[in-house]
Amino acid sequence: MTDPTEPADAAAAALDVISGERRHLLNLGYWLLGSLAEAEDAVQETYARWYAMSREQQDTITSPAAWLTRVAGRICLDLLGSARVRRERYVGEWIPEPVPGPAEWLTGRAGPGAASAETADPADRVTLDESVGVAFLVALEAMTPAQRVALILHDVFEYPFAEVAAVTGRTPAACRELASSARRRVRAARPGGAAFDSAASAPDQAALVRDFQRAWHTQDLNALLALLDPAAVFTADGGGLATTAPHPIHGAEQIARFVIEVTRQIQATVTLHERLVNGRPGLLVRKGGETSAVYAFDVAAGRITRIWVVRNPEKLRLWGAG
Repeated sequence: MTDPTEPADAAAAALDVISGERRHLLNLGYWLLGSLAEAEDAVQETYARWYAMSREQQDTITSPAAWLTRVAGRICLDLLGSARVRRERYVGEWIPEPVPGPAEWLTGRAGPGAASAETADPADRVTLDESVGVAFLVALEAMTPAQRVALILHDVFEYPFAEVAAVTGRTPAACRELASSARRRVRAARPGGAAFDSAASAPDQAALVRDFQRAWHTQDLNALLALLDPAAVFTADGGGLATTAPHPIHGAEQIARFVIEVTRQIQATVTLHERLVNGRPGLLVRKGGETSAVYAFDVAAGRITRIWVVRNPEKLRLWGAG
């Protein structure tokens, strides 16, 4: 005799599989787009397309997880083209939306109207590998959308080129070449030609960031100069919504003097906190209990080579108040 509960059980199991892919899709979307807000839109559209199909159509799909990834990848590929146009009109320098580490997810707020730390869905948390940080995401901006998708799907998410081809609409051989050319672009943008942000261990970077925080707080010019690579670059993103350096600052001395000048203006009103930023040690700046800036660092040969500062409040919604 057929158990009448079997169809319902099968449907519930299928729903669990589909829902369980949300975090993976958010991760994928973030790495492809550099924006969690855009990633959320891509994931929402992916699920909308799944649920727009009839039950019969869904049943013909042998691997819903693979289908979701393929569709999300195609949506992101389309969004990358329009995102490039938007970023050409962006006010000032564009830096990817920084994502907090696990501790910050537990203590922070995602902004007005968002779920509290106690009720936030764990599937909404993007989990980051420390080898893929802000510098890597910035390097991706110089690539074509197809190069970016091929590199991220294959090198970060370890999809075979046959599956990458299904997303990009190109042959596996063409996708292999896309990923290879993308790797060359990343290496060209990194000190020493490293493909990923692995030039310094997390403890070493944490020590440098801590020393930078101390030198910043004490306005010690010589200490800052000792921490910064002579060819270091400071880049800030205010998005036209927050005051910051409008153009990148080049050179250790110029950066150190700028940091000290900023410190003199704001020291009495802000606090600095060590935090993981995209999986790597960074700094959080809070004013009046609210996040006003997030600092990410790139480190090589024992010195800070890049400083990325996000002040655009629209990109700080995950950091909230601690």
